[in-house]
Amino acid sequence: MPIIVNLDIMLAKRKVKSKDLAEQIGITEANLSLLKSGKVKGVRFATLEAICHYLDCQPGDLLEYLPEEE
Repeated sequence: MPIIVNLDIMLAKRKVKSKDLAEQIGITEANLSLLKSGKVKGVRFATLEAICHYLDCQPGDLLEYLPEEE
Protein backbone atom coordinates (compact mmCIF):
# COMPACT_ATOMS: atom_id res chain seq x y z
CA MET A 1 0.00 0.00 0.00
CA PRO A 2 1.47 3.38 -0.95
CA ILE A 3 0.10 5.17 2.15
CA ILE A 4 2.21 4.53 5.24
CA VAL A 5 0.77 5.29 8.70
CA ASN A 6 3.41 6.67 11.06
CA LEU A 7 1.14 6.90 14.10
CA ASP A 8 3.36 4.59 16.16
CA ILE A 9 6.34 6.88 15.51
CA MET A 10 4.40 9.97 16.60
CA LEU A 11 3.18 8.17 19.73
CA ALA A 12 6.78 7.33 20.62
CA LYS A 13 7.95 10.90 19.97
CA ARG A 14 5.20 12.27 22.22
CA LYS A 15 5.65 9.48 24.80
CA VAL A 16 1.95 8.65 24.64
CA LYS A 17 0.54 5.15 25.09
CA SER A 18 -1.92 3.80 22.53
CA LYS A 19 -4.37 3.11 25.33
CA ASP A 20 -4.31 6.76 26.43
CA LEU A 21 -4.76 8.08 22.90
CA ALA A 22 -7.67 5.73 22.19
CA GLU A 23 -9.36 6.76 25.42
CA GLN A 24 -8.88 10.48 24.76
CA ILE A 25 -10.17 10.45 21.18
CA GLY A 26 -13.04 8.03 21.80
CA ILE A 27 -12.11 4.95 19.77
CA THR A 28 -11.32 1.42 20.85
CA GLU A 29 -7.77 0.22 21.30
CA ALA A 30 -8.51 -2.43 18.67
CA ASN A 31 -9.48 0.19 16.10
CA LEU A 32 -6.43 2.28 16.96
CA SER A 33 -4.24 -0.79 16.53
CA LEU A 34 -5.74 -1.42 13.07
CA LEU A 35 -5.09 2.21 12.15
CA LYS A 36 -1.49 2.02 13.38
CA SER A 37 -0.86 -1.09 11.31
CA GLY A 38 -2.35 0.43 8.17
CA LYS A 39 -4.98 -2.29 7.90
CA VAL A 40 -7.86 0.16 7.50
CA LYS A 41 -9.36 1.32 4.22
CA GLY A 42 -9.99 4.84 5.49
CA VAL A 43 -10.06 7.16 8.46
CA ARG A 44 -12.67 9.78 9.32
CA PHE A 45 -11.48 13.35 9.27
CA ALA A 46 -12.94 13.78 12.76
CA THR A 47 -10.72 10.94 14.01
CA LEU A 48 -7.67 12.34 12.23
CA GLU A 49 -8.42 15.77 13.68
CA ALA A 50 -8.74 14.35 17.20
CA ILE A 51 -5.43 12.47 16.87
CA CYS A 52 -3.65 15.57 15.57
CA HIS A 53 -5.13 17.73 18.31
CA TYR A 54 -4.12 15.34 21.09
CA LEU A 55 -0.62 14.68 19.71
CA ASP A 56 -0.11 18.32 18.63
CA CYS A 57 0.89 17.34 15.10
CA GLN A 58 -0.15 17.68 11.46
CA PRO A 59 -1.80 14.97 9.30
CA GLY A 60 1.43 14.82 7.30
CA ASP A 61 3.25 13.73 10.45
CA LEU A 62 0.99 10.68 10.59
CA LEU A 63 0.57 9.77 6.92
CA GLU A 64 3.21 9.31 4.26
CA TYR A 65 2.90 8.52 0.55
CA LEU A 66 5.40 6.07 -0.92
CA PRO A 67 4.68 5.14 -4.54
CA GLU A 68 4.80 1.44 -5.31
CA GLU A 69 7.51 0.29 -7.66
CA GLU A 70 6.23 -0.80 -11.04
